[in-house]
Amino acid sequence: MRSTCGKIGDAKSVSASPAELFNRFYKATNILNTQNHHVPALADCVSIVHSDSALALNPALLQGFEKFADDPSTRKSHLFNGRYENVYITSKQVPELSALLDEAREHASRILGLPDLRVGCWFNHMPPGAVTTAHCHDDEDELLSAAYYASVPKDSGQLIVHCGGEPIAITPEPGMFAFFSPRLMHEVTKNRSSMERLSIGINFGPTTTR
Repeated sequence: MRSTCGKIGDAKSVSASPAELFNRFYKATNILNTQNHHVPALADCVSIVHSDSALALNPALLQGFEKFADDPSTRKSHLFNGRYENVYITSKQVPELSALLDEAREHASRILGLPDLRVGCWFNHMPPGAVTTAHCHDDEDELLSAAYYASVPKDSGQLIVHCGGEPIAITPEPGMFAFFSPRLMHEVTKNRSSMERLSIGINFGPTTTR
């Protein structure tokens, strides 16, 4: 399991059932893949969107991570293989993170067909030789998950999403979002480069209770 940037919220249900939400996701993914020039065709389980703001955002996100990653106030979790996979840096520390999450929320709202979503996030820093262990995000009220890539050197690891028993291998690019169901197991292969890799995990949940 993988927790969010804190908890997304205390809501326990929304007006649509999980099955209906996932049907919306797969249907909307197909629409995005055929109508949005930012979105190349992919399997129904994953939707890829490239940010128009990446050139401005990514340097600030990298600098912010370097500044606050080892700050005593920065919370970390999910210690595996000697590395914390979740590093919780906030938009108060890195203001550019707000713009990224606003953009991510817009894409997620379109995918799910829901106008209002709450969002949680964390940084995932992978030095050379690191992997991200297989996990899913369905332990709270998540409706959709995403990964955003701030820095992905060549051979620094593929995102593997396990969909219907079939692994989908995605080679990330800087400025890319990958959206997928929080119920899907996913992982990142070994960083075989000599450089550091930085991504941001994002979860989206409901804003209202029923």
